[in-house]
Amino acid sequence: MLIIRQITGLDSMTEMTKGDIVALDGKRLRGSYDKASCKSAIHMVSAFAATNGLCLGQVVTDQKSNEITAIPKLLDMLALKGCLVTIDAMGCQKKIAKKIISRKADYILAVKENQEELLEEVKKVFDITALSSTDKSHDVGHGRAEIRTCSIINDLRFLDIDKANWKGLKSIVKIESERYIKISGKTQREIRYYISSSEKEAGEINHSVRNHWAIENNLHWMLDVEFKEDGSRRRMGNSAANFNIINKMALSMLKKHKGKNSVRQTRYRATLSPNFREKLFGF
Repeated sequence: MLIIRQITGLDSMTEMTKGDIVALDGKRLRGSYDKASCKSAIHMVSAFAATNGLCLGQVVTDQKSNEITAIPKLLDMLALKGCLVTIDAMGCQKKIAKKIISRKADYILAVKENQEELLEEVKKVFDITALSSTDKSHDVGHGRAEIRTCSIINDLRFLDIDKANWKGLKSIVKIESERYIKISGKTQREIRYYISSSEKEAGEINHSVRNHWAIENNLHWMLDVEFKEDGSRRRMGNSAANFNIINKMALSMLKKHKGKNSVRQTRYRATLSPNFREKLFGF
């Protein structure tokens, strides 16, 4: 509890997640493999609160398993009431949807070829059913310009699957993105599909899907670039997993106190100033 208060200024996980978008995604700690003991690299599944920019928890997948078994364990650890949980295609599973609803949260799950029948049905419904709502957003930065169009259908009468098995299913979502890359002069187009238990309008869903990528950009990428996690060769016992947790805590503290500086500048300042280090740790 003290650590939560020092990092966020809040008193509990419930305050941190209340109404937030909670993104779940996995990351392989590439340097944690050990050939001598036939140990493969650790795969860590994390939950990230997009608004507060904080990792809420993580679970290491079993050596002979994958994210599908780790995600329910992670969901049981979190206070999710009122949250919107976003997961990529690996988490698009009936049991995971049921687990999220049981935690009194809503979900947005990406639909890809691993759920081939569901994907074909979702595409078919978009071809024959009127849209319930649409939203178009524009994003410019980092040498690219992107237009994202979100379309939602709430009328699922023509979705020929056993909807009862997809607990809480209320809408299907299509995201069409058109991205112009300045440096190459090329335009990329992509269409992605999702299922959701939320009845929010297209504008909110479009924002939520966009925010899912905060776990990649603001957590996983930062761990690799600022903490050189992929290059780390810690592999004995639980050292790789333990340092992953410590790095996430340090990253949250640095973000809270960095002001207009970068995380790297703030980290360097902490190495030079004992007083600033004490501030980081809440002393």
